[in-house]
Amino acid sequence: MMGIRDAGPGIRKDRGGSRVPDPGSPTPDPRSPSWDDMVLVGRIARPHGLRGQVIVNPETDFVEDRFAAGAALWARLSEGDEALTITSARVQGGRPVVGFAGFSTIEDAERLAGVELRVPEETLQTLAAGVYYQHQLVGCEVKTVAGATVGEVSRVDGGAGGSLLAVRGARGEVLIPLAQHICVEIDVAARRIRIDPPEGLLELNER
Repeated sequence: MMGIRDAGPGIRKDRGGSRVPDPGSPTPDPRSPSWDDMVLVGRIARPHGLRGQVIVNPETDFVEDRFAAGAALWARLSEGDEALTITSARVQGGRPVVGFAGFSTIEDAERLAGVELRVPEETLQTLAAGVYYQHQLVGCEVKTVAGATVGEVSRVDGGAGGSLLAVRGARGEVLIPLAQHICVEIDVAARRIRIDPPEGLLELNER
């Protein structure tokens, strides 16, 4: 099986992807990384306690690294894009509980509910050959080895049976197992995936 990371070949997830800019969004600080080029690593769920801490729903396989004291995460707040520095962190029930510099009360924490946390792509860990981040696969064009266009990867689904590429095209949505004998070529730089599907796979998975 291939691998995916921080989403295989393997998959990890620090997962993310670009979005259509919201014309109503705050103007980013020109010194900050581009919001749409950063990678999603978590979403703040709700305040925790009375001292400004929050619970985070992680979107990364590297929870302890991403949510460690001293780490910086970018958030889009009403004032604009801002780097938040983690001052305290622990994992509780599989989710990080973190405190940020400048957020010391429950009222401060309430401002953060629902906020996405992102990191610049260049801070992602280098992965082994054949292992990919989810955001690297989303948006890739998928063609068969015979040259037929299947569509574009819209998301990556994972489960006990392995990862699936959800490919949106003329057939509707098709689910392609992310397995080496099916996904015979993955070129994330060229945004291209070539597949050699078993007979009936594309028709079986049509939605």
